[in-house]
Amino acid sequence: MLVKARIVNCVTNEMTVCMFNPKEYTFSKQNQWSEKNAKHQSVSHMEFGGGSPATLKLQLFFDTYEAHDFDGVHVRAGDDVRQYTKGLWDLMKISEQNKNRATNTCEPPHCRFEWGRLWSFEAVIDSLSQKFTLFKADGTPLRATVDVSFRQIRDEGQYPRQNPTSGGSPNERIHIVTRGEHLQAIAYAAYGDPNHWRYLARINNIDDPLGLRPGQTLLIKPLPNV
Repeated sequence: MLVKARIVNCVTNEMTVCMFNPKEYTFSKQNQWSEKNAKHQSVSHMEFGGGSPATLKLQLFFDTYEAHDFDGVHVRAGDDVRQYTKGLWDLMKISEQNKNRATNTCEPPHCRFEWGRLWSFEAVIDSLSQKFTLFKADGTPLRATVDVSFRQIRDEGQYPRQNPTSGGSPNERIHIVTRGEHLQAIAYAAYGDPNHWRYLARINNIDDPLGLRPGQTLLIKPLPNV
């Protein structure tokens, strides 16, 4: 079964599923080095000044010219393609739900780029460009190419451990809800105690614990120290 890439809003848990998986993506990272004079040496001493956040750049394609289905979503021929890219633009807008405690100001939400279960990239979107290339007679856009640039906010590595729960690892991980799952069962699998479902609900901003839907992404964090 073809796994679809997706971008998850970490504040609302809303997902933008990629209509077509990206053909490629590019990681980049820079480290800061300063050159220090080294007397009587042929090579200067390089002093490490810290690392910059990694960036992830990719291009996504959306098309509603013909009817088709993807990831359980039915696209009608002639749909406004913007309704399928709106979630990406929401990640560029200031969210009242997302307040920076340090500055007491609101900011755009964090997000996660996910593609399968092997890794995820937690970031903010710092650049988004959408180009429309096909239109209906009334001007409704039917085809769009979206260029997205993510900037890392959490260093989990590009290739996390294959089994992030083994050995009581403190790393966070992603759980994708399957049909019929409920929070108590997920809490039992994650923590060995179904009573921790309230913790899962709180960290994932879930108001209705009975309203889980297949494909929904949950963040599994270590239990806080008591």
